[in-house]
Amino acid sequence: MCLRSLGFVLILFPGVLQAQGCDAPRLPHGYCLPQQETYSNGATITYACDNGYKPAVEMWWATSTCQHGTWYHEPQCIGESSCLPPTISNAKYPENLNSWYEDGSTLRITCEAGFEHKNQNTTITCENGNWSPVPVCEKSISACSAPPKIPHAVIINQGYQEVFAAGSQVQYHCEDAYTNVGQNTIICEAGLWTTGPTCKTLRGAGHGGSTVTGTEVSHTTPAGSGTQPGHTDSSEQTETSLRFIAIDNCGQFPVIPNGVITETTRFSLKYECQHLYKLVGPATVKCIRSGMWSDLPVCRAAFCAVNTDDNPQYISVGTVYIPVGEEKRVECVKPHSWSFNHYSTVRCFNGRVEATECCNKLEHALSCD
Repeated sequence: MCLRSLGFVLILFPGVLQAQGCDAPRLPHGYCLPQQETYSNGATITYACDNGYKPAVEMWWATSTCQHGTWYHEPQCIGESSCLPPTISNAKYPENLNSWYEDGSTLRITCEAGFEHKNQNTTITCENGNWSPVPVCEKSISACSAPPKIPHAVIINQGYQEVFAAGSQVQYHCEDAYTNVGQNTIICEAGLWTTGPTCKTLRGAGHGGSTVTGTEVSHTTPAGSGTQPGHTDSSEQTETSLRFIAIDNCGQFPVIPNGVITETTRFSLKYECQHLYKLVGPATVKCIRSGMWSDLPVCRAAFCAVNTDDNPQYISVGTVYIPVGEEKRVECVKPHSWSFNHYSTVRCFNGRVEATECCNKLEHALSCD
């Protein structure tokens, strides 16, 4: 059973309990099910708290699992006026070992590299179980997005990230059999990357089928088959007029806002859109004979954005993004006497937001939708 600090002593005898199991957790101001003195490894309990207290999690009830003699997470009932750790994108703050913060606690928020505070708001305070308006860390205008992809090259000594602070440097390395032309290192300056290297290789002639001369591709017919000398059929004329050349001859790859290059071949690039954006137009882009790129796609927004900072009925957590055709629960500011969740269901239809009134399952037995 869950022990409520009853003060008794449990005498253990060797071999009676499994080494991997857990003793009943001590849970002042709370209760759990099922109630047992010991639990086997992998067992899960559900617990709730007395009036005036709440679990150190987001809901008014919680679960904990026995893992090799320890409960994860540790069951805790904290004061109703205490606060759980805030959720702030692209930011960090001092973490409390207890995993919760007492009423009146103040945290200083620091934005991650490449981000800066919006409206210069840098602190939050726990006020009667809720945080004061949460600071927003937005991308700095001097920061850069992910560095460009260069064919036949990899970035070394740098893990993937979406935002790089001004002054950041990344270094490219060409694959075997390719030679570097230009600077190996690029630098983020005023929101843009400096020009990177090109990886080139010598190209020889093929035998039959297709011949590569320099960077231009032409199609030949093996001797003794197909069209007679001095005659070009209409299909070959069409193919010649739409001749493509290697993408190296078109310079830097096109930058598609909110898009990324997912595949590179000798004569084409393939684009996909980032999460919450939809690709409109051709996914494949080629370098044509004139040295220009073929038609480029665009990435159109496919989401709704709800700014909780501008709506007093919502708990301030910054901007909530909802994909088109989907819905999310947005936590509402709850009355002082409530210990259970209070939320609004927000839906996104073709860029238009529809939201229900703030409610809770205890008030509305069937649904809050």
